[in-house]
Amino acid sequence: MNSLPVWPIILPLSGALLAILWPRRSARIGLFASLSTLFATGLLLWQVASQGQLIHPLGGWDPGLAIVLRADALATTLLLMSSLVALAAGWYATAYFENTTKQSQFWPLWLLMIAALHAMLLSADLFNLYVTLELLGLSAVSLAALGAGRAAVEAALRYLTVGLLGSMAFLAGLTLVYTRYGTLDMLSLAQVIESEPATWLALALMSTGLLVKSALFPLHFWLPPAHANAPAPVSAALSALVVKAAFYLMLRLWLDTFQSALTPAASSLLGLLGAGAVLWGSWNALRAPRLKLLAAYSTVAQLGYLFIFFPLLMALPPGPRYDAAFGALVLMALTHGFAKSALFLTAGVIQQRAGHDRIEGLGGTARALPVTTFTLALAGVALIGLPPSGAFIAKWQLLSSAFALGQWFWVPVVTIGSLLAAAYVFRVLGYAFGTGEGVAHALSNGREELPALLLAIIATVVLGLGSIIVWHFIAPGALPAESF
Repeated sequence: MNSLPVWPIILPLSGALLAILWPRRSARIGLFASLSTLFATGLLLWQVASQGQLIHPLGGWDPGLAIVLRADALATTLLLMSSLVALAAGWYATAYFENTTKQSQFWPLWLLMIAALHAMLLSADLFNLYVTLELLGLSAVSLAALGAGRAAVEAALRYLTVGLLGSMAFLAGLTLVYTRYGTLDMLSLAQVIESEPATWLALALMSTGLLVKSALFPLHFWLPPAHANAPAPVSAALSALVVKAAFYLMLRLWLDTFQSALTPAASSLLGLLGAGAVLWGSWNALRAPRLKLLAAYSTVAQLGYLFIFFPLLMALPPGPRYDAAFGALVLMALTHGFAKSALFLTAGVIQQRAGHDRIEGLGGTARALPVTTFTLALAGVALIGLPPSGAFIAKWQLLSSAFALGQWFWVPVVTIGSLLAAAYVFRVLGYAFGTGEGVAHALSNGREELPALLLAIIATVVLGLGSIIVWHFIAPGALPAESF
């Protein structure tokens, strides 16, 4: 039996336990665990690419009784993103947290969060998804509370309260599903699910809980303060990974398990909420006084694009066009994950070196921190959706699908959102290249700057030039070039 799906979970979990036992060596333990997890994830992805989906029931029990892990193209792709971001942000954290006490608090929670995220991505039944989602939320809240000051603690408590309400809604829907169908295995449910009121209510409850956790407009009110006040490496993970976890579950529920019980019209609400998120988040990012707050509102906006894909995918019949649209959705999620983590790490560099992240006080940043400014510009290219970034190709495919289906009303939303993104990115760069003494005397640090730069390069160059590889892996039948 293939045990590879277990290792991306066991390695960070073991690292968390060792970091608790040897707190003074927590940074070395954490980096080694992160690097080992990346290696194990790479092996798992290679095996999925060569053999297809892997199913691993833990303990040798039959599915339905055992905890089952499922590694497919979507799960392993997001696992790879998670492992890369975790390694880069962890490397960054070794310089960000200079205090040994903070390091010993950070690493066990950080590795536990990564283990919970990987377990969630690989879980194949609804109950284990709920358990791992709870572990992910609790560890993320604890990490957010590590930020200095009362504002960070208040934001973390608000995050915790909202997360628990979302979990209660998800658990209520899960209970209803088990009462009606007698199983929580997602593959089995997809075969027996029926279009009836009990199914719709269960999906509505679970979806509401996940929308709260993913901070989709107008349920986003907890996200900007939590992300803006958390430590920079934590903000990077919250934006790039944690909110993606809830979105990933929405994908599994709507496009996999419950798809046969839904109609294309059912996804229109998700698309409308996504459109609202794009416009509202982008507008508030443009008006944000602080760089980390701008990045937080930008997360709200970028998540909106992902939800606009839902009505398109629900309306497309199976075939090359559907596969192309689904590949574009995954490509956009990956691009946002890498670009937003780079942006938050960059904001952390500026905040650490200048003592603030006020946008109007960024004068002199380009001279004092040229690598950081270049990274900021690269991340901005991906967030706007300019070539050669993966977001450019994904947005092009989104617009192509919208025109092909006659859903042209998504076009102005994407266009306005992209223009607003360009406005807030160039606003920051304008101040950074301007005159002033706000950051003029800051000193650069390679351990902080290099991880952010590598993440920005992945988002802007690697995913753009290698987008066809992502398409062929996620959806082998996709022919995206036919829609360009």
